[in-house]
Amino acid sequence: MAASGSTRRRATPRERNQTLWFWVFVGPFAVGLVLFTYVPLAWSVWLSFFDARNTVSPTHFVGFGNYTAVLGDAAFRDALGTFAVFTAFIVPATYALSLALALAVGRLRRARAFFRSVFFLPTACSYVVAALIWKLSLFNGVRFGLANTVLGWFGADQVAWLSTTDPPWYWLVLVTVRLWLQTGFYMVLFLAGLQRIPPRLYEAAAMDGARPGWQTFRHITFPALRATSVAVVLLLVINAFQAFDEFYNLLSDARGYPPYARPPLVYLYYTALGQEQNLGLGSAGAVVLALIIAVATVLQARWFGLGRREEA
Repeated sequence: MAASGSTRRRATPRERNQTLWFWVFVGPFAVGLVLFTYVPLAWSVWLSFFDARNTVSPTHFVGFGNYTAVLGDAAFRDALGTFAVFTAFIVPATYALSLALALAVGRLRRARAFFRSVFFLPTACSYVVAALIWKLSLFNGVRFGLANTVLGWFGADQVAWLSTTDPPWYWLVLVTVRLWLQTGFYMVLFLAGLQRIPPRLYEAAAMDGARPGWQTFRHITFPALRATSVAVVLLLVINAFQAFDEFYNLLSDARGYPPYARPPLVYLYYTALGQEQNLGLGSAGAVVLALIIAVATVLQARWFGLGRREEA
């Protein structure tokens, strides 16, 4: 019997050339991904099992002692509570605002590209720069600040926006700066989802007597945006977990703010790079946080049925 099926076809010079150029373009990015992402991740996991204070080359193995310590630390649990509060505010607000902007921009007949660019432009701004603008110009707590100036027009008293006293107005500052920075990005995602909705659905709805506006949005637009909505919610929750710049720069005096004013990354920053420089404990907290993000993402994906085949 001929063994023609077992012989392998030799690659042509054109195929070898394509493979070569593929690695020329992808190789540097792959090397950078391994060196600057995977190696630090593996090193962080390794450090989490050692008593690493002021060193990245520890010798004292403590097993799961760092994990027990970080999970038993009330400050870390308060940081997770801060994440829950921040997520409860920022995820629904960003979702609703970005979807509303996408619907408004999508209905424009003229200057659609202009408004799309205007709303997307803050995405290119640095979180540090935006936090400083919010802190020094808009919500600086003096009468020359923009927020207090507007309040003064209506006869209201000045507000110490970043004060630690009740009410905690700093939450308004934190949420608004994040809204300004990220709403445009998710608006573009919703615009892409709106463009994928077949126009025949709206035509069929109009023939069935559906009114344009809320009725059409509820029964046609919103269900058709299900996949985009799931992706947006997943990204928003992950980004909320990673909140750092606005908390650190707006609430820079960490000693003057209660523990629940620090999200997990700020807690890990002060733990690993503070006075004690407990890199082992900080690495354990980072691993725990990564596991929480992974579990939360999987649960959300299962809850929303991401990747599940729709029945005909």
